[in-house]
Amino acid sequence: MTTENQSVLIVGAGECGARAAFALRENGHAGRIVLIGTEALHPYERPPLSKAALAADAMPTHVAPRERFEEHGIDLLTGVSATAIDPAAKTADLSSGATISFDVALIATGASPRRLPFIPKDSKRIVTLRTFQDALAIRRSLGEGRHIAIIGGGFIGLELAASARKAGTKVTLVEGLPRVLSRGVPAAIAERIASRHIAEGVDLHCGTSIAGIDEMADKAVIVLADGERISADLVIVGIGAAPNVALAEAARLAIENGIAVNDRLQTSAPGIYAAGDCCSFPLAIYGGRRVRLEAWRNAQDQGTLAARNMLGHDEPISSVPWFWSDQYDLTLQVAGLAEGATTHITRQLSDDAFLQFHLAEDGRLLAASGIATGNAIAKDVRIAEMLIAKSARPDPAALADPGVRMKSLLA
Repeated sequence: MTTENQSVLIVGAGECGARAAFALRENGHAGRIVLIGTEALHPYERPPLSKAALAADAMPTHVAPRERFEEHGIDLLTGVSATAIDPAAKTADLSSGATISFDVALIATGASPRRLPFIPKDSKRIVTLRTFQDALAIRRSLGEGRHIAIIGGGFIGLELAASARKAGTKVTLVEGLPRVLSRGVPAAIAERIASRHIAEGVDLHCGTSIAGIDEMADKAVIVLADGERISADLVIVGIGAAPNVALAEAARLAIENGIAVNDRLQTSAPGIYAAGDCCSFPLAIYGGRRVRLEAWRNAQDQGTLAARNMLGHDEPISSVPWFWSDQYDLTLQVAGLAEGATTHITRQLSDDAFLQFHLAEDGRLLAASGIATGNAIAKDVRIAEMLIAKSARPDPAALADPGVRMKSLLA
């Protein structure tokens, strides 16, 4: 256990870092907690950036009011970054010129949008989305008579497309792979999403590559491999994110698709932990397979777990990966990881709602995916998540039958 005079440093004031800071207090830590964030804003939620934050006059959805950090005795330093961390000396150098000593540290530096290599970082017409300031810049390009082009048909790109169409903006979306949501989402659900976007007026291009982008004072022009040119007021690049590992690399921590941690979120250096989007970790329910997740709930769960383990609780990672996306009035949810599944079962709940279950060769439920209007699938996906955590082998016929209550399969 940490003692009363021990100091905890948290580098990264996003969802994960903020959750860890509060969890330390909730679990009885009485020592100093320093939380460092590179943005001027105090910790806020990122999922709304591609949705609610694009509405007129929307403000950041903060994790907690700034006063709450003060009330919990959390030293929150915003607009500051850690430039170096010394695992042996237990010190961190800050961009402000200060040096902070610590007994235990958590690196929760998140991830940054992947950029196209031929696009300058200071481009005004070709942008990415990661911060609230990015959302404000995109918001100014939305509305009737405006046209945005989105590169990437993953969650971020599709959520941006839905939000832009809601604002009356013309939208063109370009995806290099044959379909949208190629990573982790079944083809049937991806087809449903794509059909809805097309019905809403999105000009969708799949299976095509980009030859280049020309930026001008008043527009940007995407040149496709077949020679087609797409002119837009703004181009948004949403082709995934890369873990922020520069600080950890410089400190000689082990790196493997992010900062490599064990199932207790410990890095290769004693007393230093990592959590959230920046780290990769083994999942026991998938045979110790190492994964890295960019997901809101994973950031929350790992922030809490890291806090408890920094306090000596020695608890393994046990949560099941879970993702969600809201587009128009549709909600998509995915629990678990379907890779390795050999059997796929569909449960048709209604004309516009269905679930798909993904089973391993031995019958274990590996993942469940669903789509519906509103939250019609939420309860069933939650039960599927519990089945996955138990390594359950549910009856395939029962999974397919909407007349069989999912809850009964937990018995």
